[in-house]
Amino acid sequence: MSQNPIAETIASLMPRAKQELTELVAFQSVADWAQFPQSESQGAANWVADALRAEGFQDVALLDTPDGTQSVYGFLPGPGGAPTVLLYAHYDVQPPLDEAAWISPAFELTERDGRWYGRGAADCKGGFIMHLLALRALKANGGVPVGVKVIVEGSEEQGTGGLQQYAEAHPELLTADTIVIGDTGNFRLGLPTVTATLRGMCLIKVKIDTLGGNLHSGMFGGAAPDALAALIRLLDSLRAADGSTTVDGLASDAVWEGLQYPEADFRADARVLDGVELIGEGTVADRLWARPAVTVLGIDCPPVVGATPSVHASAGALISLRVPPGVDTAEAVKLLEAHLVAHTPWQARLGLEVVGQGQPFRADTDSPAYASMAAALQAAYPGEEMQISGMGGSIPLCNTLNSLYPEAEMLLIGLSEPEAQIHAVNESVSPQELERLSVAEALFLVNYAESKRG
Repeated sequence: MSQNPIAETIASLMPRAKQELTELVAFQSVADWAQFPQSESQGAANWVADALRAEGFQDVALLDTPDGTQSVYGFLPGPGGAPTVLLYAHYDVQPPLDEAAWISPAFELTERDGRWYGRGAADCKGGFIMHLLALRALKANGGVPVGVKVIVEGSEEQGTGGLQQYAEAHPELLTADTIVIGDTGNFRLGLPTVTATLRGMCLIKVKIDTLGGNLHSGMFGGAAPDALAALIRLLDSLRAADGSTTVDGLASDAVWEGLQYPEADFRADARVLDGVELIGEGTVADRLWARPAVTVLGIDCPPVVGATPSVHASAGALISLRVPPGVDTAEAVKLLEAHLVAHTPWQARLGLEVVGQGQPFRADTDSPAYASMAAALQAAYPGEEMQISGMGGSIPLCNTLNSLYPEAEMLLIGLSEPEAQIHAVNESVSPQELERLSVAEALFLVNYAESKRG
């Protein structure tokens, strides 16, 4: 099979891909029913299932996972004796945050300045469209040369572990020779990249109580213990003066060996304001890919508007800890909990609740599948060679799949390059990246099938 027909077919399919992504982005599929109706996620799951059936997939099913969400599964048989490849994406998305800050509506795919804007366009509804494009191109040019399983998760962004638990209870379902996770991204727009490491993550809710109720700050302030002040002191204990994460007993001095992230590029990608320093020490790659990072995701306290002169009886926060490869997340959680207990001031009452966690991941980049992907990416991105990078984010399922199927090779690619601004307002996807990565995935499946025949 020559390469040009694959690329030509995918180019011809891009208008259809845009329409389908428009339909999929329209579902407000945030897997938090307190924020968005469950029916929105169910609608997205049904859309994905219908798309798989239309492509000839068998055994298409909406899997009810233990966290109350649904993942979508389908199987496309391949030629006799061909290997099986598992393709992963997720249809759930992050909340849009400040909808007023979106230039165009978050759940309406909008083309602007050569990009397609919308929540989930890159992370990771576009990843599912990428899989569809690759398979359609192969079907139009001689057929899909491998067996294909597709799994599209419904709660990846929440970190609640539904699909991981389901896979552990049904280990035969996702067995494959190779797994392609379509949920990362190129290091830079136009630079083909596979991701070799992921940080793990845990989420902990913190609650501090100090009083039986709020008190007048004039009558009681200065002696009555303020829960909000206690929370601020506690959260501050998680960072050194330079901003480095400081959790008692958790190492934060590892070094990243490999592709580096120039500080000037990072400042531009992160939109750091002029004159504001970066936090932490070591290279940017060290800080993002090899070391832990604490982030305060939210605080429960009165807003400025409507605030009263009160000493606060209670305050709370949601804390995220990113856990680097080589560190067990369960152990990191214990260290974080112990740190929070030890640093709570004034003997305030402390409540802790772990609401989600996932292990870090490190891929075997010497596996044969990487050679097949390197050739595919080089063909899809003429003049460029495949790069290998880390990723500071988390995909909890990766470690589960690695544990269940230790012989399976695993590759991580996707559409979330820095300009995509995933998890932020005005998320977008580059249609050029969608097209080229779809070509690369199709060529990878061809290369991989040939390598197995050889």
